Formats: sequence, structure tokens, C-alpha cells
Amino acid sequence: MSLDATPRPIDHVLRGQADAPALVDRDGAVDYAGTEDAVARLAGWLAGFGFAAGSRVATWLPKIRLACWMPLAAARAGLVHVPINPVLRRAQVAHILSDSGASLLLTQEARATTLEPGDVPAGCRVETAAGAGDPLPRSTANPDALAAILYTSGSTGRPKGVMLSHANLWLGAIGVAHYLAIAPDDRILAVLPLGFDYGQNQLFSTWAAGACVAPLDYLTPRDVVKAVTRFGATTLAGVPPLWTQLLESDWPEDTAARLRRLTNSGGALTPAMVRALRARFPQARVFAMYGLTEAFRSTYLDPALIDAHPESIGRAVPFAEVLVVRRDGGAAAAGEAGELVHAGPLVAQGYWRDEERTAVRFRPAPAHSRYGGVAVWSGDTVVADADGLLRFVGRDDEMIKSAGHRISPQEIEDAATAGPETAEAVAVGVADARLGQAIVLVARGDGATEAALVARLKRDLPAYMQPSRIEWRADLPRNANGKLDRAAIAREQRA
Repeated sequence: MSLDATPRPIDHVLRGQADAPALVDRDGAVDYAGTEDAVARLAGWLAGFGFAAGSRVATWLPKIRLACWMPLAAARAGLVHVPINPVLRRAQVAHILSDSGASLLLTQEARATTLEPGDVPAGCRVETAAGAGDPLPRSTANPDALAAILYTSGSTGRPKGVMLSHANLWLGAIGVAHYLAIAPDDRILAVLPLGFDYGQNQLFSTWAAGACVAPLDYLTPRDVVKAVTRFGATTLAGVPPLWTQLLESDWPEDTAARLRRLTNSGGALTPAMVRALRARFPQARVFAMYGLTEAFRSTYLDPALIDAHPESIGRAVPFAEVLVVRRDGGAAAAGEAGELVHAGPLVAQGYWRDEERTAVRFRPAPAHSRYGGVAVWSGDTVVADADGLLRFVGRDDEMIKSAGHRISPQEIEDAATAGPETAEAVAVGVADARLGQAIVLVARGDGATEAALVARLKRDLPAYMQPSRIEWRADLPRNANGKLDRAAIAREQRA
């Protein structure tokens, strides 16, 4: 599809042929005309409450049709959508409702009954079913107006609400649909949470390309395998822990061959995982990507390069300027580590009602930026090679400082998962009187392979990167978006 750089209100993203399928689920398919009508009538129902323009409306729903229509319907009604991940519990839901100042919570009866007195702030309605009002025409909102607040998972502290404009959402959808080359005959299996920016974009980029989305809440990886066949999926988006689970599942050869593209974000792929994905899904193009909620998506790697550069996160996506910045504010040279800074129109509007944390993350772009203005300073360390391909090194707040060395935990984790002993591992630094920090590797498994893992790490890593101990777990904790909960593991180890 063409790269349309003119932002529009996000409810204009329904761009498929009227009789083409826009969404398919267990209940059948809904075409673009039916989707447009559902969004218009849901927007009319929301407008009937008489909320002031810009009021926040929250949804706490599984991946049903209503959850898919709401981001567009709220925008059309002049309201701000606040999606709440369905796996969150009442205390987290209560925080989001209070912090956002929500005027409405749309949920299900079973979820509503879990809320306790005081969880729902005064002035917030709770509805367990949606009605259909008079259909509203498409929005004429300023593309810079606030359209959504997405809350981070909270694994590193109190959840933050990231403020996204119509333009942020629109340009993210257009850019992703363009570089993924989504076609109208594609079917995207949407397995990621819709409260996660990567998950929500599954809807928007699909519809921007006139394709069909198949939303799926799954219990086991086997459910995903079955759904690829059931819905004729051609595209699957995931995060590294999900790929690990899917690679451990049985895939019929004809089912695996259905997939045309795999997309990854929410954590870097390891070279071993890239090789495994390429072997398991030989017909699929693998897109390694990097993003953060504060700027949606920053980079992607052309699939033609992934075999030669399996560790790379690629170059800037459309509408993004990605800079590697030294500590002194200058541009890092090729091979020199620096902070990834994202400038341009995908940059969010800051954190909702949190000027202090906004000032830390959203700061003036470096002097050498072509966009200028406010940029997102990611806190992530990357390195660009001579061809401009970026490699993720680690988060500044996760780097291990041991015996005078700054060590990327990912480098240790990549080495640990490169062999057969464990498929998932997290490296953390713990206080040590002699080293400053000692390295602890927390790995998934029963420990039977520890001797082999230790021997291989001694062969593959320098002495200063060797774990002082390895702790084994039957499973590793994950946050609400399915990522490994590094903060929880670190807290446990440092307690």
C-alpha cells in the first residue's frame, strides 16, 4: 500500500472494500460495511451519555468484537479510549480507573463483580453491555487531539498512562501496513493484548491495508496453532516468550506453511530463535522490530537481512527518526554504544497527569536531529554498524556493573539460550562486596543440564561475564503483556 503521510482521525482507518471481510472470529465474518455500521452505532451509544469531549472511557474486556470496535467508536464520539488488559486484577484496574479519571467502564458482569467498594471512582459508570445509538458520521477531530491512553504493564513501578493522539495511531497503522506489505487477502491472527500498543496496532494496520483480522484469546500455544488453520492466518505477531512456546509446540507442516510473515517486538530475538523460526516457518518472512509505547515503533529489519544479521533490530520505520546518542549529547559513531533516541510524529504526548516522569523520558531532541522538537529518550543502549543497522545492547537500568565492566544481560541470556540446556533465561546483577555486582542467571528447567550449560558458558563468554550461580525454575514470571517479568525476577534475587 502507499505511504500516506497525512494524518487523519483514527476511526477513518477502515479502508477496505465494503463487502470484504474486516474481522473473522468463531461467530463468523464481519465485512467492512458491517464494521463501519457497528462502530457508528457504538459511537452513537457512547454519545448518548452526554460526556464532555475528551472524557475517558475504559474497556476491560476479552478480545471480543466489542473490544475491537471501541477504539474507533470512542474516537468518533470525541472521547479518549483507555483499554485495560483483561488479565489485570481489580487493584490494577482500580488504579487505572482512578488515574485516568474514567467516566465509563465497559466490561462484563463476571469482571464487574470482582470489583470492591472504592475500586470505581465517583462519577464513573459501569456498564456490562453496550447498546446501539443513532449512527455517528466519521470524526472531524484534529489529528493532534488525544485519542487514547495506554497504560504500561507496571512491572517497573506504578503504571504510566501514555497519551496517544489520532496522528500517532494513524501514522503507526499506515507505516506498519506499508513496510509489512499487508495485502487485502491477508488474515492477521491477533493474539497480543489490545491494551498493548503492538496488539492494538494489529487491528489498525490490518484495516488500513483493507485486510482481515482474526482476534484470538488463547490459553495454550496449541490454540494458536489450531487458529492458524481455522482462520487461514497469513500473519502472526508475537513477543519472544510466545515464540519460545510456539517453537516448542507441534506444527503440522501444512499449517506452518500457511504463514507469510512473522513479526516480533517487545524484546529482541536471539540468533538461535531466528534460526529456529526460519526452519519451522520456511515460507514466512521474519520481521524483527523494536518499539516502546512512548513512540510506538522505532525500527524494523528487512527480512532479507535477518539470516545475515539475526541480532539486528534494523533501521527506522516510516515517520521515525532514530538516533544513537552519546552521553555528551553527540552522535555516536559506528560501533559506538549510545542511547536510542526517537524523534518525529510517532512520539507520544507524554504521560497522563505525570509531569515529573514526562520530563525524564520526553526531552528536546539532540541538536543534530532533523525533526527537532520533543523526542523520546528510551533509556535503551544500542550500537549501529557501518551500514546503519542497529543492535540492541540493553536497558541502562538493567545493565550489570561487575568488576568494572558494564555487562548487557541480554548478551549472557543469548549465550545461555543458544544451546539445548534452556530456552528461556534472565540475567540479573546482585550486590557483591568484591565485584560490586555478581551475575545470577535464572533459567527455565529442572537443573539437570546445569553442568553442560556451565561448561558451554565458560567456552563462549569471558570470565567476567560468567554467572556466579544458576537458579532453575519450572517457569519464569511474565507481565500482563506476556513478556518475561525481569523486574519481578530482579526483586526476588535482590531481596
